[in-house]
Amino acid sequence: MHGGGEGTDDGTGTGTDRPELVLAALRRGEPEAGVAVIGLALDHADPEAVLPVVARALESADREVRRQGVIALAHVARLHRTVDRRCLELLRGCPRGNEADDDLWSFVPHRELPLWLWRHHLGERLGERLRRPFG
Repeated sequence: MHGGGEGTDDGTGTGTDRPELVLAALRRGEPEAGVAVIGLALDHADPEAVLPVVARALESADREVRRQGVIALAHVARLHRTVDRRCLELLRGCPRGNEADDDLWSFVPHRELPLWLWRHHLGERLGERLRRPFG
């Protein structure tokens, strides 16, 4: 997969650098649509164009597509240091400790993150500290 905005296609018919094609693949329930969302997150330079597609993956009825949406959100956080409210709301319904939780906490300014994510990470850190009080 490669990007650059030239309208490239990864062979699945989803065009991993074209958000509208990946979104259409998600709507059709194409088998490789979740993989295309990850490719889009990695290839596209504009997070504002990518995040609505990631949100669509996060709200999918397909468990694997939701998991791939979490991975794509982690990539957006790491590469662009941003997230939107819709993705955060959808991520809240996912099990904690996933890739996106960790990359959001590591790469997005903490002031932009919701309280539930703060609680998760601060609670995790406190638990580590209590297990190693003198370390």
